[in-house]
Amino acid sequence: MLDIVLVDDHKLVRDGIRGILERGNEFRVVGEAESGADAVGLCKRTQPQIALMDIGLPGMNGIEATTELLRHCPTVKVIILSMYDDENSVVSAIRSGARAFVLKKASSTELLDALRTVARGGSYLSSQVSDRLLARIQRGDLDTHDRSPLESLSPRELQVLRLVAEGKTSKDIAVLLDLFADRPQLPQDHDEEARRQQCGRPHPARARRRPDSLEY
Repeated sequence: MLDIVLVDDHKLVRDGIRGILERGNEFRVVGEAESGADAVGLCKRTQPQIALMDIGLPGMNGIEATTELLRHCPTVKVIILSMYDDENSVVSAIRSGARAFVLKKASSTELLDALRTVARGGSYLSSQVSDRLLARIQRGDLDTHDRSPLESLSPRELQVLRLVAEGKTSKDIAVLLDLFADRPQLPQDHDEEARRQQCGRPHPARARRRPDSLEY
């Protein structure tokens, strides 16, 4: 059973997601938080495997909270929940270290798919988001009247984002980019590696979708 922390400033949303997760025996909600600061403190105490993080938190938003959370708890995998599917939100979420970006209008089936994918070490983007981003990246269609967030990505970051959009796991991305030791990982991977080195532990790699809506 995977331990989950829910982070959203609306209790109705938290209750709805909790209800979805408690239908089976795969997931256990070990805590809830209404703000980014509370989420960091809660995760430090409970050490969940996954944090479901609303992007639109008051004060410290979900992106900032993810960055701060992964500083203190690098093993926690963050899934961003958002009402919006704009490129800036998606790119900011991935850069902050989030493992997944799920729209709140997604089905409960899609949310569970995202949780299972992330739990296995993969990354996940809602299909509506990934299809559009992937199409633009593959076309090289990055020019708009206003500067697109995709234009700020390096070629390597674009490669990683494309592979994430295709549903590749972190291990798949490392293999495909031939960057086993120094692959362009998400920020929390670097933090986790530093923590492992401090503790004298080697990196594991070196050792050897719409029936229900989430919109409330």
